[in-house]
Amino acid sequence: MIVVTGATGNIGRSLVRHLLAEGAPVRALTRDPERAGLPAAAGTVRADLTDPSTLEPALNGADALFLNLAAGGGDAARTVVDAAAKAGVRRIVLNSSIAVTDGPQDADNFLARMHGAVEDAVRASGLEWTFVRGGAYAANALQWAAEIRENGVVRDPHPGAATSPVHEDDLAAVAAAALLDTTGAHAGKAYVVTGPASLTREEQVAVIGRVIGRPTRVETIPEEQAAEERATPGIPKETLLELFRLFATAVGTTAPVTDTVEQITGRPARTFEQWVRDHAADFR
Repeated sequence: MIVVTGATGNIGRSLVRHLLAEGAPVRALTRDPERAGLPAAAGTVRADLTDPSTLEPALNGADALFLNLAAGGGDAARTVVDAAAKAGVRRIVLNSSIAVTDGPQDADNFLARMHGAVEDAVRASGLEWTFVRGGAYAANALQWAAEIRENGVVRDPHPGAATSPVHEDDLAAVAAAALLDTTGAHAGKAYVVTGPASLTREEQVAVIGRVIGRPTRVETIPEEQAAEERATPGIPKETLLELFRLFATAVGTTAPVTDTVEQITGRPARTFEQWVRDHAADFR
């Protein structure tokens, strides 16, 4: 039995499909099973990762766990790790971040500190582990969807910041390989998973316009203004400002690109253009 947290997110939904395609029994955790919209073959279970009382039945009988920090936050993730160890789970595959480098620079990067703390908890659990350190998610471009639908103009503080956007299905495929591993080949590995090319945010906006067949462009605005406009209850202004400061350091650089997807799955990583084609309806 494989338990998937964050099962209704972009990576989680894709992972559930991958695991079911391989015939693996899946228990998908969500706060609202009635609205999850997951395949019937997945056992969808109500669980709140911030509520430890729901974790014991959710993890009972599980062999492996996919842990996503987005599903509850860092404190909840550490609680889940403890509960998994108590429940007899054998393996954890953690959805981590490329920001974690295991070097001294991690102390100055809030994303590295956040994900690194959960990695430390997983290591300390004594369970078998694999870390999937994903690069910038291609799905982050969905934050521009409303602006592109409205007038084709994306307002961004650092359009020249370079990332190597990775398709959620590629992250899910790597995670599935680690969860289904019967040889131990993926145990104790920290995989850096990126898309196949470095693209600036401005270049990503241009790709979206080309795919959907309408003009798009970027208008540069100050960090403070962007943070105020994009802040939500789940992502406060202060977090966005820290993120924008990281983007500022990526202006004029080339983002790292790995071949991890091809090494693990046997096929090349999907391009950002392929991702946009898969999500074109969101931008039209």
